[in-house]
Formats: sequence, C-alpha cells, structure tokens
Amino acid sequence: MKIAVVGTGYVGLVTGTCFAETGNEVICVDIDAKKVERMRQGDVPIYEPDLDVLFARNQKQGRLKFTTDLQSAVDHAEIIFLALPTPPGDDGQADLKYILGVAKDLSGMISKYTVVVDKSTVPVGTGERVHAALAEKLDTDLFDVVSNPEFLREGVAVDDFLKPDRVVIGTESEKAEEVMRRLYEPFVRSGNPIIFMDIRSAEMTKYAANSYLATRITFMNEIANLCEQTGADVDAVRKGMGSDTRIGKRFLFPGVGYGGSCFPKDVQALAHTAGQYDYNFKILDAVMDVNTRQRFRIADKIEAYFGDDLKGKTVSLWGLAFKPNTDDIREAPALYTIDRLLAAGANVRAFDPEAMDNVKELYGDKVTFCGDQYEALQGADCLGIMTEWSVFRTPSFDRMKEAMAAPIIFDGRNLYDLRRMVEAGFYYDSIGRSKVG
Repeated sequence: MKIAVVGTGYVGLVTGTCFAETGNEVICVDIDAKKVERMRQGDVPIYEPDLDVLFARNQKQGRLKFTTDLQSAVDHAEIIFLALPTPPGDDGQADLKYILGVAKDLSGMISKYTVVVDKSTVPVGTGERVHAALAEKLDTDLFDVVSNPEFLREGVAVDDFLKPDRVVIGTESEKAEEVMRRLYEPFVRSGNPIIFMDIRSAEMTKYAANSYLATRITFMNEIANLCEQTGADVDAVRKGMGSDTRIGKRFLFPGVGYGGSCFPKDVQALAHTAGQYDYNFKILDAVMDVNTRQRFRIADKIEAYFGDDLKGKTVSLWGLAFKPNTDDIREAPALYTIDRLLAAGANVRAFDPEAMDNVKELYGDKVTFCGDQYEALQGADCLGIMTEWSVFRTPSFDRMKEAMAAPIIFDGRNLYDLRRMVEAGFYYDSIGRSKVG
C-alpha cells in the first residue's frame, strides 16, 4: 500500500519504517529540511534498538523515502498518518495546533479518496475536529478520518509495532475499516486482534491505557515508600502481588517515578478532559501529585544523609534517560535530581550509554559527563542510580570502591541484592527496602 507519514518524531519514524518493512511504499514528511537530509543520508535521528537495521534495509530497497514536500507525499498516498507532536499546555491540555494545521493543509491537497489517520495521542473529539478541518475545502466523499492510537514502549518499540498485542482502530466508515484491516493484517497473523470501535472510544482507549499503567507504577511507589516506614520489603510485596493472575507482574516495579513522552502528558490530558466535562477525576490528581514527589526520592535520600548543603560533595549519577534502551530524556527523573543537586551546591558527574548528548544541551558544563560508569565514580562521595541500563546491573563493586571517595549508593531502581551489598561493603539505600551498610 502507498502510505505517507507526516512527522518523523519517535512515533512517526517507527511507524513509517515498520510499515515499509512489510512491503508498503512509505514517504515520511517533515518540515525540518536538515533532519530530512540526514535521514536521506541514512542517519537515524533517534536511538531505538533495531530501528537502524530496518531503516537502512528499507531505504536501500526504495520502500522508505523522506521529503519536505507535503503535496508530493499526498499525491503518492492512499493512507496518510498524522504523527505530529501534541505537547501539553500550561493547563495540561494537549496542543492540537500541529495536527489541525496539517489537516487544513491537506484539505487543499487531496484529490482522490484518502484515509487520514490520527496516529498521535489526541483528546476525545479530535477526530471530529480533523474531519471539520479537512471538510473546509474537500468533498467528504474524498476522505475518511480514522483514529489509530499507538501503544509503543520506548526501548522495544520496533517489536511492539511488528508484533502488537492488539491494534485499535476507530472509524465509522466501512470503506476505511477495510483499508485499515488490509494494512494491519500482516502484523496480527499470530491471532492478536484488530479491534474496531468508534473514533471517540479509540481516542479514549489510548489515554485510559497509559493512565492506568501510570497509576500502577505510582501505586507501587506509594507501597514502596510505606515499606520503608514499616520495615517491609517491597520486592517481596511485589512478587506476592504480581503472582495474582488478576493483577499480573508488569508495571509493579517501584522507582523514582514515571517519565518519558507519554505517561506524564497523557495523564495530564485525561485529567484536563475530565475537567472539561466537570468530572473530578481524583485518582489522576493523586497520581500526578505522587509522581511529582517521587521524582525527587533520590535527592531526598542524599540530602537526608549528607544534609541540605551539598557544597564540596561530588555526586555520581548512573543513567539520564527516563528508561533504558532509549535516549529520550523528556520528563526524566534524573533531570529533576540534577536540578536539585546543583541547587544544593553539589558537583555532578554523570554517565548514560545513549542520552548524554541530549542532557549536555540542557546543562553544558554545569555537569561533568563521563566516558563510562567507572569514570563517573572518580572521587564521588556517593552514587545515585537513576536508570536501569543493563550495563549497571552487574558492575565490578571492587572497581567502584576504588574509584569512589566513599562506598555509598542510593539506588532508584533496586538493581542490587541487599545481602550482596553488605558483603561488598557498601552503604546501600534503595526504594522500599531496608537500608544496609
């Protein structure tokens, strides 16, 4: 099938590349000419495992192309995906100016029947607004609007796209339903469902799913904080809970709060939608409040140990991305930790396998960025672990002790066994477990 993807951010680039991988002819459109030229030269602008391999293969074989010319992409396409940013405003409402702006542009460009798909995460009712924008200059027989929310986890997004748990399609058009069914059938050959519903329900499904997962994480963070007060062990509690088939094991790991491009803004947006309908969504308000506090959990622990004045102290941070296997630092807990440490007068040395360039743009020489995790420990009075990269899971504790001024670890991801840390001779303070050392 002939596809155009408007927007080459995280969702757009994964979407376009994976559709090309199943034999479709894909043109990706972006207004950033320098970025388009980079991609034409084979440079993938984001880090996502396995994306570079698919990107190179499909570009080489001519199925994946890039342009700044929206009209040429429209002329090519029978399906147009809108994968544009929907950043939150000051009130938490998703900003739809990019999506509605492109929809207005498309209204003057489409000349044959085309399915226009909202791939971005958008509030309930956006499909109708996109339809109205397209209908300004178009006969409604020439297009259908579809909602097709993405459920990609950064770090495993390629696998999620190629082998989805489910595909959600929102449409009231039988013609558009058939087009979308043909497009997605190669991805669900193992029997996972394509679920068709109305557009508003599809839009709500995305927000409901992400907000529920954010709530699970937040609930476990509250349990972990209570475990620290009561002397319980959150790892044992998590295993006891997760073995209940009604609950399940996933998204029950405590830590320093959720971040990234989806959960924070989606929870805010759903809460804003509730407010528009005069509904007091108390759970979401609590989730946002708890997550805001949880982001500072490691900074709290460091200041509780050393005092509020950290002048003269050197703090090493392992991990800057909001989760492993991505370079995404949007709403990353590490950034809130850095701000707090710098404000308290600490020197910060940091290492992350992929995200350091992005963080350098924010902090410059205020933070010392290091070549590996052991270099980051040189002279450190303590270590804060912010992201659970695999390279941090089995370090040499002897090398760590040699490099550090003091063997003190504050672990925001619960990477290490408590008994092992006692044996290694560290003071070790993690999330929802007893302090040791």
